[in-house]
Amino acid sequence: MSEPRGEKGWGKSVLGWFVVSDDDTAKAPAADTEALIAKYGAAPSASAAPVAVDLKGPLPAVTDGKVDFAQVFEAGGISADERGRVDKARELLRSLPSETPQPVKKQIVEAALRAFGVATEKIIEAAVSEIQALEGLIQKGQAEAQGVVADGSKRIAELEKQIGEVRLVMQQAAADQEARTRLANGEKLGIQQVLEFFGRDAVEKVVQESPKLKQT
Repeated sequence: MSEPRGEKGWGKSVLGWFVVSDDDTAKAPAADTEALIAKYGAAPSASAAPVAVDLKGPLPAVTDGKVDFAQVFEAGGISADERGRVDKARELLRSLPSETPQPVKKQIVEAALRAFGVATEKIIEAAVSEIQALEGLIQKGQAEAQGVVADGSKRIAELEKQIGEVRLVMQQAAADQEARTRLANGEKLGIQQVLEFFGRDAVEKVVQESPKLKQT
């Protein structure tokens, strides 16, 4: 449990079974949507990974920040008995005081497991199977996320193009109206000279008596 995780301490064939923490993902705030889109829009990294199990069925939902891993393991073909072996080992490890020396922990856990009739090899086999199922979850989720991001990016580009076209239409409409207003006011000034020639009283009389003219 305290062995080094790097290539120096483990053969390349088992490197992928030991998690290398993705600090960027762990520390990135959930609201940093642009960073997440950039992350999952890029090609996956070529870092070492275990063999991934092809999970059957849809991805489990993330509900209240949690994933039903029992569903993941079941989709990966890991039986309840196999999952129980790993859970038993985890419970034993959690029950030991943190200050217990590693060799002592190992002796206690192995003795307890023998008492339960659980072979160490079976636990390792089940644990590796769970890791492979989880890697399958990660890779399947990665592929789906990249698909959603790609489709979303394409849709955003289309919408941005439409928005640009609508903005041009709006700008043209506003510019046309500015021109209409300017030209109409210039024409009104020219016509106003005719009205001023006849005088305000004459204009007012015609306006009041004419059945054709619109009055407010």
